[in-house]
Amino acid sequence: MHRMRVTSQMHGRYALSFTSGALLTREAVIAAPLYLDIRDWRAVRDQLGADNLLQARTASSGFRLAREVAQRLAVLTDAELALLGDASPSERGHLMWIAACRRYAFIGDFAEEVVRERFLLLTPALGYEDFESFVRGKALWHPELAEVKDSTLRKLRSTVFQMLAEAGLLVGDEIVHALLSERVRDALDAQVPSDVRFLPTRDSKEDTL
Repeated sequence: MHRMRVTSQMHGRYALSFTSGALLTREAVIAAPLYLDIRDWRAVRDQLGADNLLQARTASSGFRLAREVAQRLAVLTDAELALLGDASPSERGHLMWIAACRRYAFIGDFAEEVVRERFLLLTPALGYEDFESFVRGKALWHPELAEVKDSTLRKLRSTVFQMLAEAGLLVGDEIVHALLSERVRDALDAQVPSDVRFLPTRDSKEDTL
């Protein structure tokens, strides 16, 4: 298994460089087969950028997008990467949301402590104020959040909510129950603790499609 843990938890600070694109599902479908073929994320990133496989408007944005999608996919297992290739749109959305949560502890914490918690408490409304409250609370332990400009926080907030919408987990301001396929749930349950914790769903397999 090649998966690397590259979340900000390794050094205590939140990594906040996730505003290149949103969920990156389309880009992931292009990048994942390349990795499974050549088994080298640096080579994948270089090929994506050099050949503009992600169809970016400029060379610099293409390389930036290639770097971001490679970093997110690097936290998925080989089995999960293979699954992306023939996954349904729903499965891809769930897997790429998980990739974002693993790659960025900030997103993972928000997913587990706010999105999933509100779903389990049967209070599924999710608004910008919930994000802002989360940031204020985390700033006590992550002083780097207090250093972020308001404009940057608004961009981070917009990106996270866009990711949730693209993953099919948020419609308007309502959190949507994530009905996982059996193979996606099995992949997430292979982690300890289970990465189902990042999704608005219950632990029971009764919620599996």
